[in-house]
Order: sequence, then structure tokens, then C-alpha cells
Amino acid sequence: MPRILSIDYGQKRTGIAVTDEMQIIASGLTTIPSETAIAFLKDYFAKEKVEAVLIGEPKQMNGEPSESASIIKGFVTHFTNHFPDMKVIRVDERFTSKMAFQTMIDSGLNKKQRQNKALIDEISATIMLQDYLTRKIF
Repeated sequence: MPRILSIDYGQKRTGIAVTDEMQIIASGLTTIPSETAIAFLKDYFAKEKVEAVLIGEPKQMNGEPSESASIIKGFVTHFTNHFPDMKVIRVDERFTSKMAFQTMIDSGLNKKQRQNKALIDEISATIMLQDYLTRKIF
């Protein structure tokens, strides 16, 4: 069974998470510089079967697009130009960074470790993906 990949795209860094082959568990894969995202994905897709890609959709509390929405929309366009056959699913990414930070606290990471923004991005992608998997099952 192919995997599902999740992307928490940002201006500087992009967090990536992926499912296991049974599409049950989401795990953080890596955080990469955003300018390398397409090249990284080309390489990853050549090695692994991926059925769909979730890309976070940043929204404000009132449901309106956030200020970073245009940057991510540009990435989605770039992504679909490079991977026209890949299914793209947009998912609400509100609160994922806060949830990621809380996850870091709950797992006992010290203050210096919690300042690792790359880890926050990777955990955010994992949270988006696990939430999607949970909703898909029920």
C-alpha cells in the first residue's frame, strides 16, 4: 500500500511527515530548507510509493486565510506543476505549531531543545497527518 506524505511548508523550513505502508501511523520524516522541497520530493517519490500529499492550509481563527497563505498557495502551484498526477489534499493547519510545542513539553524536552524550530515543523506535519488518518478511519 502506498504511503501518505504531509508537508508543513514555511517560508524558510518545511516539515515533512509520512505514514507507514499500512497508512496507520504518522511519523516525522525530516525538516528541510523550503527552497529544496521539490528536489527532496522528487528523490523521495522515486524511492517510495506515495498515494497522496497533504499540504497545510493556514487559516486565521475566523476561517479566513492567514498572511502566509499566498506563499503556500504558490508552493502548491509549483508542486502540482512538478507532480501533476499526485493527489493533493489541503488540510487546516491551525494550532499545529502550538500542539507541536506542547508535545515537546509533554515529552520532556528541555527549553533549549524546544527552541528547535525545525523540530516544531516536523512535529506539526506529523500532527496534521495523524489527524487526517484519524478522520479517515472514522
